[in-house]
Amino acid sequence: MFWCDKLVEGLSAPQTINDSKTPSGRAHIGALRGPLIHDAIYRTLLSNDTPVRYIFGVDDYDPVDEIPYGQADVFAKYLGAPLCNVPPPPGSKATDMADHFIGEFFGVFAELGIKPEFYRMRDIYRSGKFNAAIDTILRKADVVRRIYKEISGSERPDNWHPFQVVCPNCGRIATTEVTAYDGAQVTFKCLELSRVMYRPVLPDGTVSDEKAPIPGCGHSGKISPFDGNGKLPWKLEWCAKWHTFPVTIEGAGRDHSTKGGSRDVAAACLKEIFGQAPPLNCPYDFFLVGGAKMSSSKGIGVTSRDMADFLPPEVLRFLMLRTPPRQHVNFEPTEVHIIKAFNEFDRAKQRYFSGAELKPEDQRIYDISQVAPEGDYWSADFQLVTALVQMPHLDAVKELEKRKGAPFTALDKKHLDLRIRAAKYWLEHYATEEEKTTLQDTLPARAEDLSESQRGFLHYLAIALKDAEWKDDALQITVFNAARHTPIDQPHAFKAIYRVLLDRESGPKAGNLLSFLDRDFVLKRCNEVPYSERDFLGETGLSVEAFEQYASLEKAKITAMRALYRPIPSDPGNSVVEFAIVMTDGKNHCRRVPLGEGKVEETARMWLADLQKQTGLTIPLTVES
Repeated sequence: MFWCDKLVEGLSAPQTINDSKTPSGRAHIGALRGPLIHDAIYRTLLSNDTPVRYIFGVDDYDPVDEIPYGQADVFAKYLGAPLCNVPPPPGSKATDMADHFIGEFFGVFAELGIKPEFYRMRDIYRSGKFNAAIDTILRKADVVRRIYKEISGSERPDNWHPFQVVCPNCGRIATTEVTAYDGAQVTFKCLELSRVMYRPVLPDGTVSDEKAPIPGCGHSGKISPFDGNGKLPWKLEWCAKWHTFPVTIEGAGRDHSTKGGSRDVAAACLKEIFGQAPPLNCPYDFFLVGGAKMSSSKGIGVTSRDMADFLPPEVLRFLMLRTPPRQHVNFEPTEVHIIKAFNEFDRAKQRYFSGAELKPEDQRIYDISQVAPEGDYWSADFQLVTALVQMPHLDAVKELEKRKGAPFTALDKKHLDLRIRAAKYWLEHYATEEEKTTLQDTLPARAEDLSESQRGFLHYLAIALKDAEWKDDALQITVFNAARHTPIDQPHAFKAIYRVLLDRESGPKAGNLLSFLDRDFVLKRCNEVPYSERDFLGETGLSVEAFEQYASLEKAKITAMRALYRPIPSDPGNSVVEFAIVMTDGKNHCRRVPLGEGKVEETARMWLADLQKQTGLTIPLTVES
């Protein structure tokens, strides 16, 4: 079973799924994992005909306790104030800081097909919806203090109460502490140096690793805790959400789900204060970029907006959701990793629509990877798309339509456009110079590093390409045949092609690449590589003994063998016997045995006669003058 099916197995009663986000800066890509996991659970319950709501909160009553990267001059003076009370950055059309940052995040939601019911904590507090929960929690402040100590080992003073007032004097909420509650009002003080810490911005614009307290104003007094005059600490706010909405399913990140962590504290408070069981948890691990965690305040990582501008939505959903939540997801924006991600998605799609050996978990992962249900469509190989957009003399769309062999449907074109966008974005933002594909106008200097086998392969390939059908599949077969004729292993054969054409060691499928190029250009480039037949035979040739051993071992697989005896023009006095071999799979191979100086045709004939006796093979001999 897929992870979300296991999680909700047996659930039939109506469910409410909750998630939330504190919009204190641009949301990094890791912030999407929770919403997507909850969306997958929501979709799974819907498919099971289980009544379910998915709600998502904007924690905009939280204080400004970190400065968004590069914006210290805009937000530093508002440290400690509720996010919803802080003006947006200059030029923004948002109503406030929270609205500014959550707007971008919710825009990504829409593109990814995440459609919860949204709520904002400012509205929850100010409307009085939390009043009853606030009253109950404040009346049991002693229970909260005990739970904090027992569960997390965190001690609070005997007069500490779980509530933070919005200071009527300075407007900060992070700096206030409540010391008493009489059932109608709380006694509070705005500390000159609060216990809430933040990372100051250093003179060079970077964020310090050392934290400092947010300063308050020293004001004190009494005030009603209701109707938006303050908020609960977030662990108790979590508890109040579960009780008030009420919530039956809510996952949490690994850092919150550890033993004695914030999830355990909130769950214990819910049980002892309200007599309720906590929601079903779905702990999830981090989303890493290049193996590193991300930080909005330090500008480390990739924002959710950046990633949504890069990856097609169904590929991004697939990348996030195929991995079980308890395992971390590591995204590497390297060529190898990106191509692998697209290829794995394409294979999942192919399995889904072919119906061949489709497992229930395969069906589920593809279903929840879609923004919305849609039919099958033609998928362009992403590595090929990336190569084509780097060839200015080609129209990528037209060339790929030729590849399909039929006009694109609207759905084909929609997904192709997304892949072209992804390829261009990757090239602009992530690709190294070595990863970029540039057709070389002249033979690259690094072609000198090619082995003799690779040089010989390119010359044999040029001969084979003269009469080859100039289509991708036919050219791919021609490359394989030339590699076996050399002989050379396939990886080194392809590396030779990429080196002389692109000055790289990798690239798109060779048959595809060659089909987009002019035949005469390719033949000229292959033949431009210096080639010594003597050196080539020295590297690829077999000794008489080695070939005899090969023929004996492989004779059961050999259906035909022909021998060609010829002198070596570039090496007078020497000769070679070339064996054209056909195997039971129908593939042709070649092996060469240099006979050495002074060897003549008669020597070759005598040796072949002995070889036929040893192996039982019939080996016709052709002599080239």
